[in-house]
Amino acid sequence: VQLQACGGGLVQAGASLRLSCVASGRTFSSYQMGWFRQAPGKEREFVAAISGSGGNTDYADSVKGRFTISRDNAKNTVFLQMNSLNPEDTAVYYCAARSGDYYGSYRPKASYAYWGQGTQVTVSS
Repeated sequence: VQLQACGGGLVQAGASLRLSCVASGRTFSSYQMGWFRQAPGKEREFVAAISGSGGNTDYADSVKGRFTISRDNAKNTVFLQMNSLNPEDTAVYYCAARSGDYYGSYRPKASYAYWGQGTQVTVSS
């Protein structure tokens, strides 16, 4: 599966952004999807993930209550709605996919086989 993320940009603290990630292929609903981010000089970290059906989600503590992950399987798209952004959210955001058969935590980045190219989010204070 190929992933294409978009929707990043430069915003002020307190603003909102919605990231989108479009997947190729016909079996999008069979993939668990995740969003990760990587700030300069830091490791890539888990942000949020969603099951193939959309019925299960997980969030990093740092974004819980501010970010919402969702998906539209008819449009092969996963979204990340980001509200109340702060400068600490500045990073390149990546979408990722793994098999829907995978059993275990959503959080390990090594469990994702497919990655998009990333979209830059910059939050100014």
